[in-house]
Amino acid sequence: MDNRVVLVTGGANGIGRGIANYLSKNTIVIAADIDENAGFQLVSENPLIRFKHLDVTNEQQIESLVEEIKYQHGRLDAVINNAAIANPYNAPLQELDLYDWNNALAVNLTAPMLMAKHTLSLLKETNGCIVNIASTRYLQSEPNTEAYSATKGGIVSLTHALATSLGPEVRVNCISPGWIHTSDEELREADHQQHLIGRVGNVDDIASMVGYLLSKEAGFITGQNFVIDGGMTKKMIYSE
Repeated sequence: MDNRVVLVTGGANGIGRGIANYLSKNTIVIAADIDENAGFQLVSENPLIRFKHLDVTNEQQIESLVEEIKYQHGRLDAVINNAAIANPYNAPLQELDLYDWNNALAVNLTAPMLMAKHTLSLLKETNGCIVNIASTRYLQSEPNTEAYSATKGGIVSLTHALATSLGPEVRVNCISPGWIHTSDEELREADHQQHLIGRVGNVDDIASMVGYLLSKEAGFITGQNFVIDGGMTKKMIYSE
């Protein structure tokens, strides 16, 4: 293990959990999540990971966490902005409550901006990286997904804006996952076969790209969005 320190938000569940486990093989990983039970379960299974309770919509909590990282580790090499409201569906537009819309914005879009803001000084010292997790829903939608789709589109735009503002010291990139299976629910063969690659994605498909984007080999890559979806967004589908 080297001495690099990586912060993963939403790191106790789903894709974030997979990223934390993957990166813990050779870096110091701090998984921050609002779900304490899932966080404690994570570190009980993988003691290499440090868990921190965090509400990403609370700027004071973000500031406190960054100060704690600075005090305990003296450095920060990367931030993975993964925390999000995972359910992409909202009420039909005529019934959509403004609270739900604003909450989606706060968690999915404002929080990554705040995290970049408060980790910037540490990341500049290490020529570090930010990787934002968006979604293929930034470019295609189902009905009643306005809040989620809008925030994920915002993440893609935020990524190239940050890359422009923070370079050359800090690189900023984005990953847009498609269908990534994160539960124990059994999938149908039809679920796999609708993908051009012949299977639904898994968390390591995303985590391995995160690992690459943090590496020296990706040193010439910034401001980019990488779609990892088994080819689904390139597949033309008509009803027969």
